[in-house]
Amino acid sequence: MRASGRYMAASLAVVLAAALLAGCSQEIRGEEDVLARPYTGHFYDDPPSAAGTPGTVVRSELAAGGPQGATAWRILFRSTDQSGRAVLNSGMLVEPDGKAPAGGRTVVSWAHATTGSAEKCAPSRSVDPYVWMEGLTGLLKQGYAVVSTDYTGMGVAGPNSYLVGETEGRNVLDAARAARAVLGAAASDRVLLWGHSQGGQAALFAAQAWKRYAPELEVRGVAVAAPATDLAPLLRADIGDVSGVSIASYAFDAYSSVYDAPLDSILTPAAVAALPTMTGFCLLTQNRTLHDVAQPLVGRFLAGDPETTQPWAELLAANTPGASALPMPLFVAQGLSDSLVRPSSTSAFVALEKQRGTDVTYDPVAGATHGSIANKAMPAVLRFFDGVAR
Repeated sequence: MRASGRYMAASLAVVLAAALLAGCSQEIRGEEDVLARPYTGHFYDDPPSAAGTPGTVVRSELAAGGPQGATAWRILFRSTDQSGRAVLNSGMLVEPDGKAPAGGRTVVSWAHATTGSAEKCAPSRSVDPYVWMEGLTGLLKQGYAVVSTDYTGMGVAGPNSYLVGETEGRNVLDAARAARAVLGAAASDRVLLWGHSQGGQAALFAAQAWKRYAPELEVRGVAVAAPATDLAPLLRADIGDVSGVSIASYAFDAYSSVYDAPLDSILTPAAVAALPTMTGFCLLTQNRTLHDVAQPLVGRFLAGDPETTQPWAELLAANTPGASALPMPLFVAQGLSDSLVRPSSTSAFVALEKQRGTDVTYDPVAGATHGSIANKAMPAVLRFFDGVAR
């Protein structure tokens, strides 16, 4: 089965999703809800065991509706979490049609921005999963195969991984392994990492973990847009509005679950009570209901400062990327009109990476918001990838 030509609708949905992240009207949210309707097949039912070699593909199916001139699959593959426990991941793989170049295609492992943390919020569980894959058309035109992970706990059951850097990073690397398993000789061992927002944090952790976790891959470069870097200041800075409360609900719920940290040491009683409801909603596709619960908590969500309250300060620091210099070139794009990930935070991260010895290209984009930066930066990302993938 070859992918059909429904990609113009996906392009419209990308624009709507970007507008949402920038903070737009409920009317546009309603349109986005229609475009991101859920997948209704049986691919995710009765998933197989997670036990086995990381990167092993345990199930795949051809997926309809992708870009013209490409073939797409939904995939289930094995990975591990931050403690080394076997976990199952779901995701997408898209390959350009036609003969692969000599030596095989370079694989781009794409890490998605925040869509939620519940199983149903996985991008691959959308009937049109390509809408979430920023830059997909350009990447395919340059001949790359593009693979993605939904992250552990999304798509199929598993421990929560929201902003758990080591788990996300392993998932991103295992997605690349899975792509090579599906494509065989059509894929090379060359890998590029690409992520936006939460996905920027995931891609950076994948870059940090590469040589010790997946040394058989040849990671040539990593590109990130508005990455979630210094997590404690990020959460504190954004907590004054409904978007910040929504994202913080995912993060504190995940850390409480993964690290057994007491929620009542950082959240108010009202926030603790609301958390199970909030984390059941997906960002973008259920904004109206999520924000209805989050809005009354603005100004009364945190009971302490995440930068100084333990164990939260330590946990957030441990999940902040940048522990050491990266062994490959890094491209960082940042919208100068971004009110979620502040330009000052990204500039500080870039400066620190340069101090550590990472080869960094920094691209601050005037007028770009948190929602629009990934797409606005794509021409520069494609040039960067072309330079490092040769």
